[in-house]
Amino acid sequence: MLEIRFHGRGGQGAVTSAELLAVAAISEGRYAQSFPSFGPERRGAPVVAFSRVDDKQIKMRFAVGEPDVVIVLDPSLLKIASPHKGIKKGGVLVINTAKSPEEIKKEFGYEGFRVATVDATKIAIEELGRAITNTTMLGAAVKMTGVIKPESIEEPLTHRFGRIAARNLKSFKRAFDEVRE
Repeated sequence: MLEIRFHGRGGQGAVTSAELLAVAAISEGRYAQSFPSFGPERRGAPVVAFSRVDDKQIKMRFAVGEPDVVIVLDPSLLKIASPHKGIKKGGVLVINTAKSPEEIKKEFGYEGFRVATVDATKIAIEELGRAITNTTMLGAAVKMTGVIKPESIEEPLTHRFGRIAARNLKSFKRAFDEVRE
């Protein structure tokens, strides 16, 4: 089973990303779940969402404390939320930042897991006209994990975003191509 934790701020789409990933995995004939963890937060407050993907039925229904993958939509959370906590040895931390993986490792002293970066904010602004990085970061995460086939995201994106789905798909594909490890 692959367990993924998304860290973002209210309104950035972390919950939507977790949901889209689960729907795409299910469309491939796999089992998946997604759910958020937040209280009465307002837009901009830190939020966490979770996804699990497996080839067999998933019976657990609790927060992911030891993820294989952590996706950070807002780099300011690196300093205030410690999103790397609990990540499994050999797991991957995928961060929205213009910095290189080497710069992030040095700055935060990360060891024991892989670090990947992509400038999702820049991509989102260029492709979507807004700094909403959820589908962009999903592209980077799919590249780093292979959790789903990239083409499996097309139908969930179309269903969720309608007329702006093509721009979200372009953003997804750019991050898939531009993520660095």
